[in-house]
Amino acid sequence: MSFKTVQDFEVAVANFYNAPYAVATDCCTHAIELCLRLTKPSTVLSVPTNTYISVPFTLEKLNMLWEFRHDPWSNFYYIGNTNIIDAAVYFKRDSYIPQTLMCLSFQFKKPLGLGRGGAVLCDNKEDYITLKKMAYDGRSEDTAWAQQLIDTVGYHYYMTPETAQMGLDKLLIVAEQEWPAWSWQDYPNLLTMPVFRHKEQ
Repeated sequence: MSFKTVQDFEVAVANFYNAPYAVATDCCTHAIELCLRLTKPSTVLSVPTNTYISVPFTLEKLNMLWEFRHDPWSNFYYIGNTNIIDAAVYFKRDSYIPQTLMCLSFQFKKPLGLGRGGAVLCDNKEDYITLKKMAYDGRSEDTAWAQQLIDTVGYHYYMTPETAQMGLDKLLIVAEQEWPAWSWQDYPNLLTMPVFRHKEQ
């Protein structure tokens, strides 16, 4: 099994969502992190008070300016003041939103549950190429890394071929099923947690 399997999975996911490109990652949290590193937003960002805890932790990790917002979202939400979408719980055919970086999750509770995994959907070829390198230690997949002149900082966030093969197999099964919508109500209010007490307004 080779990284051709990962490329095949990326094409299948992109086709399902009707996106020009998909970059497979090891999880949605790292997909979001790569998008933030790529775009380098300089304004104050925001995330809903009710979301998965790793999203604000990622903003803390990257030392970004951010705040909570009260947002009764359904299916997906934008990281405020960016074109990055947390679509971890969104599994719907032809649902890619143009000119965005749309981050997906394949964690075991999700419709395409692979145990672990994620992806970024995009429509900009340069973003696609850069995100691919960033996810894969700065390298491209077609040549042994020691033979490459690495020009991009990478983060070892790639999807393995074994996970990608599971994704290809399972996508055929779940693609035509209807899945209930997730929303902010499926998550606790993070402001109630001591770790975010400093964010209370």
